[in-house]
Amino acid sequence: MGPNAKGALLALLAFAVYATNDVVVKFLGGIYSPVQTIFFSTLLSFPVAMLMIMRDSTPGTLIPAHPWWMAARTLATLITGISAFYAFAVLPLAQTYTILFASPLLITLLAIPILGEKVRIRRGIAVLVGLGGVLVVLRPGQTALNLGHLAALVAAFGGSFASVIVRKIGADERPVVLLLYPMVANFVVMGIALGFVYKPMPIEHFGLLAVMAVLGSLGGIIIIAAYKYGVAIVVAPMQYSQILWASLYGYLFFSETISLNTAIGAGIIIASGVYIVLREGSKGASANQPVLQTRSRTETGTSPRISPFLRLREMALRAK
Repeated sequence: MGPNAKGALLALLAFAVYATNDVVVKFLGGIYSPVQTIFFSTLLSFPVAMLMIMRDSTPGTLIPAHPWWMAARTLATLITGISAFYAFAVLPLAQTYTILFASPLLITLLAIPILGEKVRIRRGIAVLVGLGGVLVVLRPGQTALNLGHLAALVAAFGGSFASVIVRKIGADERPVVLLLYPMVANFVVMGIALGFVYKPMPIEHFGLLAVMAVLGSLGGIIIIAAYKYGVAIVVAPMQYSQILWASLYGYLFFSETISLNTAIGAGIIIASGVYIVLREGSKGASANQPVLQTRSRTETGTSPRISPFLRLREMALRAK
């Protein structure tokens, strides 16, 4: 088996793990406020974050080199987290994923003003087609839209905005700075808000929160291995396999079925996203590769982002 095939298989496994994590998010979201779920899942993810800090030998402090961009990214991550957790709680899994899959389209658009990316006609058409797929899913004017749909859209935009900022400042910031600020902000802000929404949790639900922390970290570890073997243009599109797991899990655990408009819209959005990834990977098509270099899922600040781990590995390889 070639290295790219290994990378693709590992990525498929990682996204299956992530999808399992989201099942737990949805289950707990039906009982508790997103504030409570985010607070405890972040708290339980801190041990992995500490291991990350211990591995980072890069000299420097925890003061960001670009404080305003870091503040904007941290705020975007906070908003993304609570929006995504709420969307998973109230919408069918497959529909939530389909809307979040609009992220590559939004990253492409946001990269124009933030990174100075030049989007030519082919990628521009792919973005427009993909956004049309979002409209197919939502069917405005024909279907009653609720706060869950708005939350999923906000999560897609917020996660895309945070990803583009990482692409802009990532070369100048220490990996631990990129890792810690969203997690600490989640811990502080959600901790303050927790007093208004807290509900007592039985021990088995705390156990599920621990499972979330383990699955989030495990998925990241497997993705790192995937990028070790496979090139980004092969690994990145594997994220769309989550729609298959969402369909299966939604049916098994929540009696959900995929509507025709969601299936058609998902197909359009996925096709557009894959095209953008392939186009960015072609020679001379993109100076920044904002989508191709976004190697994490939508960032919620509840578990360590894999990009800092990948940066540490790349730095270690260059030092040899």
